[in-house]
Amino acid sequence: MSAPDASVVLTVSGIGKTYTLQPVLAGIELSLHRGEVLALTGENGAGKSTLSKIIGGLELPTIGHMQFKGQAYAPGSRAQAEQLGVRMVMQELNLLPTLTVAENLFLDKLPGHLGWISRKQLRKAAIEAMSQVGLEAIDPDTLVGELGIGHQQMVEIARNLIGDCHVLILDEPTAMLTAREVEMLFVQIERLQARGVAIVYISHRLEELAQVAQRIAVLRDGCLVCVEPIADYNSEQLVNLMVGRELGDQLDLGERSLGETALEVCGISRSDKVRDVSFKVRKGEIFGISGLIGAGRTELLRLIYGADVADRGTVAVGTPVQVVTVRSPADAVRQGIALITEDRKGEGLLLTQSISANIGLGNMDRISSSGLVNATQEAALARRQIDAMGIRSSGPEQVVSQLSGGNQQKVVIGRWLERDCSVLLFDEPTRGIDIGAKFDIYRLLGELTRKGKALVVVSSDLRELMLICDRIGVLSAGRLIDTFERDSWSQEQLLAAAFAGYQKRDALLAEATPKEAS
Repeated sequence: MSAPDASVVLTVSGIGKTYTLQPVLAGIELSLHRGEVLALTGENGAGKSTLSKIIGGLELPTIGHMQFKGQAYAPGSRAQAEQLGVRMVMQELNLLPTLTVAENLFLDKLPGHLGWISRKQLRKAAIEAMSQVGLEAIDPDTLVGELGIGHQQMVEIARNLIGDCHVLILDEPTAMLTAREVEMLFVQIERLQARGVAIVYISHRLEELAQVAQRIAVLRDGCLVCVEPIADYNSEQLVNLMVGRELGDQLDLGERSLGETALEVCGISRSDKVRDVSFKVRKGEIFGISGLIGAGRTELLRLIYGADVADRGTVAVGTPVQVVTVRSPADAVRQGIALITEDRKGEGLLLTQSISANIGLGNMDRISSSGLVNATQEAALARRQIDAMGIRSSGPEQVVSQLSGGNQQKVVIGRWLERDCSVLLFDEPTRGIDIGAKFDIYRLLGELTRKGKALVVVSSDLRELMLICDRIGVLSAGRLIDTFERDSWSQEQLLAAAFAGYQKRDALLAEATPKEAS
């Protein structure tokens, strides 16, 4: 029997993860070597974050096992993983902006005695930790909120390197960095490799991966389809691996005709999240919006709906379309615009209340008088939507938390259908629901278009958008890069457009760097 490879620090064997009978990872086999950078990539929803959370102790696998440094490894929490030397820097930085760099670095283990913090010891320890990631020029007493996002990212990495760090997971570490900050990060990654730290680098940016990684692992639909030296692949080949195959599924949305423009968005912008976005949607049309995480998709819908106020730009609706003032969701609803949020449990539903109460929530003017709800009218309204959409339930009084994800989504949609809104914005309408329920939602969208509704659908699933949409607009770095017509798109084109805005932004920043230096 051959001796175990001493260079292997972490082994993943047969790892699978299932949520509510829906598998999101299956049969993952992977090893990680000391001092290497393993790039982990795939489309949104491919399972990258789930796999990294299992390794980092934030999720438990449904099946399979892991080994760390030759020993069984099954962390029950992030803290347990960190104690063993497996650290994870997530997209959302875990820093407190009102505390200093030093305080953030040692928040869980501030040096001191009898409740008093030793500022001298804290500063000394912070300087030592910061030197590991090239932050010697920053005063450890600086408030984190005063640092740029790039330096904050490096502080977060420094925090995770305190103590013994053997595996470091970086989840989209350059999503908010400038070209100069990316270069700084790559220098520190080389230092970590020299120390023998194994790094899992999660990113959609294929050019970056070629710069920093030695091997690449590609996930597609929860399965590992490639673990190879990254030098063996070019960007086009990697995109093909991520996408897999052309969409073979077909869906008949029924006969429908596109009418006149029902929604027109012109030059809408908010800070650097959404930049000068313009598009039109016609009656009976499904307009899809694609893009990577952080591209500005949800932020765009929130601006149209008035949940956030735009810095500039206009929204026009009606027949014919006219510019309207939308500075709040109440304004949007009055103008016939509805938003079905991606967070149906947190923002779309009252989980402890009945179907009747949830559907009635958006229709209080029809079921109440003098501040009192008419229970009979509320139940009748709920029954109408239960029947119309095939909501599987015991009746209007069933508590929404007892419903499946797909039926919960139908309750949210039913609320807005009762208001007869002409424009419906759907943010990830099928996230977290099973395939049967997905097709129920697709058919419902088709029914809405046959009634002349204008639909805008944001989804992380390209195949879903290609299945249901008439046109797809691609957001990248906050800008609408391109719009594709049905039968003239491919997954490769859509994915390439999703990267394009970041590549253009990084190129402009790189050009500007010498000017700033001078």
